[in-house]
Amino acid sequence: MNSEQNNYAPKIRGIFSILIFIALWEFSIRLGWMPGNIFFPPFSEVIGEIWEMLFDDLLIDSYKSSFIRVIIGFLVGATSGVIIGIWMGWSQKVYDWTKPIISILYPIPALGWLPLLMLIIGINEVLPVVIIFICSFFPIVYNTVKGIKEVKPEFINAARLLGASDFVILKKVVIPQALPYIFIGLKLESGAAWRTVVAAEMIAIPTGIGALMMRAENLMRIDIILVCLIILSVMCLIFESFFSYLEHRMTGEWN
Repeated sequence: MNSEQNNYAPKIRGIFSILIFIALWEFSIRLGWMPGNIFFPPFSEVIGEIWEMLFDDLLIDSYKSSFIRVIIGFLVGATSGVIIGIWMGWSQKVYDWTKPIISILYPIPALGWLPLLMLIIGINEVLPVVIIFICSFFPIVYNTVKGIKEVKPEFINAARLLGASDFVILKKVVIPQALPYIFIGLKLESGAAWRTVVAAEMIAIPTGIGALMMRAENLMRIDIILVCLIILSVMCLIFESFFSYLEHRMTGEWN
C-alpha cells in the first residue's frame, strides 16, 4: 500500500501545482493583484475562447495541419534515427564513416535549415515535414548510438559463448539494453517536434497553430495566442507521456 501511495504522490503533487498556478493566474487578475485587461485575460476567459473556437473551423483546421506535419515528420525522423543509430552503434566501420558527418550536422538547429530549404523545396507542405525530420533525426541517432555503445561487452561475449549469432545478440541483448537511451531521445524530440513546427509555421508556413498565432498577434488577440500556447503545451505533454508509458511497458520489469 505504501509503495502505491509513493507512486501516486508525485502525480498528485504535480496536479496540485498546476491547479495552484491556474488559481494564481485567475485570481491575481480578478482581484486586481495584476493588471488584467484584453492584453492579459484571466484563465477562465482563455478557456471560454477555447470553447468558442472549438465550434470554429479555424482552430480545428490549424491544429489538424500542425498535427499531421508532426506525425509524418517525427515518425520518419525517429524511425530513420533509430535504424541508423543501431547500425552505427553495432558496426564500427559504419560508425567511423558516419560519425564525422553526424558531428558536423547535429549542432545546426533545425530552424537554421529553414532559409535554405525554402529556396530548395519552396513554401509547401513538404517544408515543415522536412524541418521536423531534421529536428528528430539527429538527436535520436545520437542517443541510439550512445545506448548501443553503453552495452557491456561481457554480455555480448557471454551470448557469443552460448552460440548466439550476431543478429540474435543484437535483437535479444544489445537493443533491449539500449532502449532507455533510445526512449530518452524519443521523449525529448517528440516535444521538440511540436515546438519546431509551431516556430516554422510562425516564420514561413501560412497554415497551422504557429500561423494562427501570428494572425492573432496582428489582431492583438492575446486570448487566441494563449489558446495556441496551451494547445502546444498539452500536445508536448501528451507525446512525451506516451513515450514514457511505452518505455515503462517495454522496460519497466527490468530497467
